[in-house]
Amino acid sequence: MAILVCGGAGYIGSHTVKELVDTYEVVVLDNLTTGFEHLVDERATFIQGDLGDRTVLDKIFLAHDIDAVFHFAANSLVGESVEKPLKYYRNNVSATLVLLEKMVEHGVKRFIFSSTAATYGIPETAVITEETATSPINPYGRSKLMVEQALADIAHVHDFQYVVLRYFNAAGAHQSGKIGESHDPESHLIPIVLQHLLGQREKISVFGTDYATADGTCVRDYIHVTDLARAHILSYQGIANGKIANATFNLGNGAGYSVNEIIKECERLSGKQANIEYAPRRAGDPATLVASSKKIEEALGWTPDFDLQAIISSAWAWHSK
Repeated sequence: MAILVCGGAGYIGSHTVKELVDTYEVVVLDNLTTGFEHLVDERATFIQGDLGDRTVLDKIFLAHDIDAVFHFAANSLVGESVEKPLKYYRNNVSATLVLLEKMVEHGVKRFIFSSTAATYGIPETAVITEETATSPINPYGRSKLMVEQALADIAHVHDFQYVVLRYFNAAGAHQSGKIGESHDPESHLIPIVLQHLLGQREKISVFGTDYATADGTCVRDYIHVTDLARAHILSYQGIANGKIANATFNLGNGAGYSVNEIIKECERLSGKQANIEYAPRRAGDPATLVASSKKIEEALGWTPDFDLQAIISSAWAWHSK
């Protein structure tokens, strides 16, 4: 039995493939618009193609005995989703529906979905549980929530099981040092700070210093990419052994770190000092966003292995190369 990883040449997808290939046969589907083929473990079968290409999907499902699909193949930039909503609904929703249609047609019954905390929008509570109301405020978050809703409807009438994983700030790099975070353009805080400390950026912009937090800067939950990969695999195994079905889980460290704390830890590990430009708040940025992961801990025994120092240390080793 094999696992199909859609978006397996991207950041989180490639790290998940790296963990999967030790145990499973893995097939990776990626169109390489944001992913990189060299990040895909050589033990996996790589196929370049689009998520919504019925012909490509038919070939994969006919040629390989696929037991489950892990889906990471989404456009994920919030700002871009506002500017180009059709792109996000076309890929994140329409193409995903084609994938799900083909799974049902070929009798593939297990689906692990990489969702997002953006489905919650701007919650009224700082610590977010799976019971927190979903109210996305941008096309990216709405596109993910639409797929979540479609999964529930499909599972209601077909022999089909899924797990939805909502997470916040993925960070860090694989302990092997062979793969790590690489986006163009880069929009995540930790790699931006590290790129600056490596002389690749002139300065760091910090948006807002008057939030109701300990140091006035936004607080976010950061989770190591390998911890995320492990949660996806545990979710698949949970479905396969009958422990869970049609579940939604948050993934986070359960503790938040401010923008200033992230910068200081990057400075400490690198031995370099940052040039910081403080700017006004950005619209729609909540003061604090932290995920409670108690539900997946109770259901599958998942807890994060990497703390903030380990996250940034692994990222620094990767970016330094």
